[in-house]
Parts: sequence; structure tokens; C-alpha cells
Amino acid sequence: MTTSDVRPVPAAAVDRLAAVRTLSDQLPRFMRLVHAVKSQMAGTDRDRAALVLLFPLERLGPLRQGALADLVHADPSTISRHVAALVERGLVRRVADETDGRASRLVVTDDGKAALEALRRERESLFERVTAGWDAADLAALTTLFGRLLDDLSTTLPGSDACGPTDAPRENR
Repeated sequence: MTTSDVRPVPAAAVDRLAAVRTLSDQLPRFMRLVHAVKSQMAGTDRDRAALVLLFPLERLGPLRQGALADLVHADPSTISRHVAALVERGLVRRVADETDGRASRLVVTDDGKAALEALRRERESLFERVTAGWDAADLAALTTLFGRLLDDLSTTLPGSDACGPTDAPRENR
């Protein structure tokens, strides 16, 4: 191969590669920060990790425990402990599965919906504080692009739509 056979790489491709590399490098930091936020928000609530299971149950409706474990990519024994805590606290109840009387589905109770709303408010308060210095356009751009990233990432992982698509219309992303 001679130098005349080598095509120059377009600047846009180099910039894209650099951006993808930067995004890839930022992901572990993002995950560490999310873990730190979760730890800080957990405080003394030992069952706090179980509360996130309320999101897919509310969004998707009654689910079998095994389906919930598959949906959130978690070990069935971990889900079993979390579900037991949710049931004990009255946030979830088991109902008979109409298709198989031997099985049950998990349903969010009114207390569970209230706990879910409190968790939402707590998250919203955190992000309100974090983005307080941002202008509305930057916040809208991040929200749109982050939703798009999550949706596109979700399509690469089988059965990964644990929290469902964002509420923003697809055409806006």
C-alpha cells in the first residue's frame, strides 16, 4: 500500500471518535456519582434499594417476581429480598395471576404510590439544586439527549426497558 492509497480520515469522523471516547470515559464517573447519590439518599432506610422496583411496577402494571428480576437485570434472590421488604412495608401486594393460579403478580399499593411520589420529589429536588445555574435551553437539551441515549442504549440490551421510555415524545429526541 502506498501513501496515495491511504485516504485521509474526515475531521468529522475524528471528532466523532473523540466524542465517543470521551463519553465512554465519562460513563464510569457517572456511575460512581449515581452510586454516591443513591448511598447519600438512602440514609438510614435499609430497604431504600427496594423502592426503585416500584417504578417498573407502576409503569408496567402487575408483574411476576421473575419477570421483574429479568426486567431490571437483577439476581432473583436479590429481587426476592426487595419484594419481601416492599410487601412487609405495605408498598406492594401479591395478587393471584389470572393465567396461572399457582403464581402471583406484584401490584403497587396506595402506600407504594405515595412512597414512589416521595422518591420522585426527592430526585427532582436534587436535580433542581444541581441544575439551578443552568439556563432552560441547556436543561432541555440535556434532558432530550439523555433520554435519547437511554432509549438507544436500552435497545442494545435485551429486555432492558425496566423504567420504560422517557415521557418526552420521541419526535422531540
